[in-house]
Amino acid sequence: MTTRTATCRCGALTITCTGEPVRVSVCHCLACQQRTGAPLAAQDRWRGADVELRGDAKQWTRRADSGHAATYSFCPTCGSTVAFVIEGWEGVTAVTMGAFADLNIPAPKFQFTSIENTTGSK
Repeated sequence: MTTRTATCRCGALTITCTGEPVRVSVCHCLACQQRTGAPLAAQDRWRGADVELRGDAKQWTRRADSGHAATYSFCPTCGSTVAFVIEGWEGVTAVTMGAFADLNIPAPKFQFTSIENTTGSK
């Protein structure tokens, strides 16, 4: 079984993901642009049971355009967001693609510009 490790910039917060992501997507919404400082964010969604977070993480929750709560886990030292969960996606954890050193992950199949999905469905 494949195991992939994602870390924050300073390495204090680590996420180990086992198996394959259930979904890989990119998002161009303003909130994701603000989170990444880039015109898009790429994330892999994993079954929550396949994700192990190690280290001291801080959480921050915001209400998304969909009305669902999005809770982000980030490193209190370097500020890197490494994972998030979204209400309505029970049992699924999103991990920021850029946190993986090994990018041998399937290509994104979904793309969002806001709460509207432009190339696939939820």
